[in-house]
Amino acid sequence: MTTSEPTTPAAPAVAGRPCRPPHRVAVLVRDGVMPLELGAVHQLFGTARGPGGERLYEVRTCAAVPGRVRSDADFALDVPHGPEALAVADTVVVPASHELDDTGAPDDEGTPAPGQVSLAELLATVRPDARIASICTGAFALARAGLLDGRRATTHWMSAERFRRAFPTVLLDPDVLYTEDGRVFTSAGEAAGIDLCLHLIRSDHGAAVANDVARRTVVPPFRDGGQAQYVDVPVPEPAGEHTGPARSWALEHLDEPLSLDDLARHAAMSTRTFTRRFRREVGVSPGAWLLQQRLLRARDLLERTDLPVDAVARRAGFGTGASLRQHFARALGVSPNGYRTTFGPGHRHEKVTHAHPRVP
Repeated sequence: MTTSEPTTPAAPAVAGRPCRPPHRVAVLVRDGVMPLELGAVHQLFGTARGPGGERLYEVRTCAAVPGRVRSDADFALDVPHGPEALAVADTVVVPASHELDDTGAPDDEGTPAPGQVSLAELLATVRPDARIASICTGAFALARAGLLDGRRATTHWMSAERFRRAFPTVLLDPDVLYTEDGRVFTSAGEAAGIDLCLHLIRSDHGAAVANDVARRTVVPPFRDGGQAQYVDVPVPEPAGEHTGPARSWALEHLDEPLSLDDLARHAAMSTRTFTRRFRREVGVSPGAWLLQQRLLRARDLLERTDLPVDAVARRAGFGTGASLRQHFARALGVSPNGYRTTFGPGHRHEKVTHAHPRVP
């Protein structure tokens, strides 16, 4: 089955700027693919829109051979595209296939069928400047292809030990949601794959576009890649004490000095109890969460307004422009003015390579 040329129209010019074609995303599926992960990639990238409502991404599903691909559910997929989609992609995403990834074979996924090429040969057709990302145990596929040798990576925590035994040259970090090492990205389970997709969208087009995608999909707009995979109490007991009210209050008072004692008092807990429960519920410390929220507020203000940097710093709770610049440089690798030049009004189609969070 031969795929056709892209039919998605190029983005219209904005504020006199030249048109840009949509960023091409190829999703490489294998037998046993997880439907939730495949659907999430299409949903998230597919709903990203520019200032004129134009699609910012073109998503294509591909396989080693076009046609029927089994999922891990009771239905199969009719995949329209073959390996040629990988060669022209700007980003390649490899979802999990537990029936293949769980074999633990360190070399490849078996002998290719007649007319097929190996996984390593498939991924070798990806352009050197294209991004490659995996979701969940899709990291096994990248590792078998040699793409993770010497790189930092993660996978689902339940598969971490098996991954480490099979691929000792990979710098596995099983405790985080997603990793970034050069052009290669890996994520933990299905939900962490959503976080990674939003991270990539935010890197390309800024916080406003990523937040809009998150709102449309009804998912949290941002979870830092360094956040723990496993949260002891992801949903607090309805009748029990939890830190949600304190977090809501903090978001309404980000422009004020907020101490740990302030947050604990609004949760009606001791500071020690609050700190312990906050980390169990959110996966990071109260201080780390507060910094994340302030950075998000600052990014939003830089994108949507022409406020001076000092005013943005005050509204986001950093106090001074110097403090904001310091945190921006550490977290994003770019200055506030540099970020605004890239993602401010009328500039969201021009990307600065380092304008994205650095995963610790």
